[in-house]
Amino acid sequence: MRAVVTVVGKDKTGIIARISQFLSEKGANILDISQTIMEEYFAMIMLVDLTEAKEPLSELSEDCSKLGEKIGMSIHIQHEEIFNVMHDV
Repeated sequence: MRAVVTVVGKDKTGIIARISQFLSEKGANILDISQTIMEEYFAMIMLVDLTEAKEPLSELSEDCSKLGEKIGMSIHIQHEEIFNVMHDV
């Protein structure tokens, strides 16, 4: 199963490293990543493979939210198909 991770917040050092480490520890594999910095704001979207994930998507979603609170970012993860339907124009 693949999922989309979105990260938004004020830019600071180590965001990509911290989130990549977190996903690796959870058994997720990053397939693609795009990030940008707009003035002082950081935005990133990742496509991840959860085939080897150590917990279900619902728990991973809660853990992403907790990590986001801890590092001052908004982090969300959702199934790729749901993301696509929500953003289909």
